[in-house]
Amino acid sequence: MKIAADFKQRELVHSESLPWLKSPMQGVERRLLERVGDEVARATSIVKYAPKSSFSPHVHTGGEEFIVLEGVFQDEHGDFPAGSYVRNPPQSNHQPGSDEGCIIFVKLWQFQPNDRTHINIQMDNAVSQADVNMPGISVAPLFKDDYEEVSVLHLAPNTAYQQNVVHGAELFVLQGSVVENNDLLRKHSWLRLPVASTINAQAGSEGAKIWIKTGHLSDVNNQIERLQTA
Repeated sequence: MKIAADFKQRELVHSESLPWLKSPMQGVERRLLERVGDEVARATSIVKYAPKSSFSPHVHTGGEEFIVLEGVFQDEHGDFPAGSYVRNPPQSNHQPGSDEGCIIFVKLWQFQPNDRTHINIQMDNAVSQADVNMPGISVAPLFKDDYEEVSVLHLAPNTAYQQNVVHGAELFVLQGSVVENNDLLRKHSWLRLPVASTINAQAGSEGAKIWIKTGHLSDVNNQIERLQTA
């Protein structure tokens, strides 16, 4: 299966407009934003767990990264309430589920193979620092290594934001709205910009809170090759 699989192209998806598709597990449904592969795939999705549903135990050979959007996500390692940002690196394993039901934004098979860093951050508690070069913008770092950087951007109402993204970028709107290159991104819109792009955005009248990842798309062909040979 291939969805938004041309990584040289800009991709914009309003996730809440997509249908929910059944997964192999009863009570677990997905909205597919990008995908290369079938059940084992390089994927970015919105996943919904019905109350008392769960996925079978599995190993994340290529790593898993997720944000809890609603409810409480659970596994044998603990409870992850809405606002949690979690990175489960390659070779980690768990049995995920949710007693009360939840919705998560999740990315699979997008880690460097030697990454072994576990992250569990409540994004609202992450320290946010004002950007001295861009008034009206503050940044809360979530993760950074030699390969990629992940943060939450807080944009004041009507604030302009510009950034050159030499190695590509992804944005996911958590709250509010922005206009990027004349396209409106509302809550839970997902945008992927290819290598050698520039973000040109302006927050709406209510401001915006945006999850952003940069630096990772220059290695996408190697990621897919590792997936296909795993």
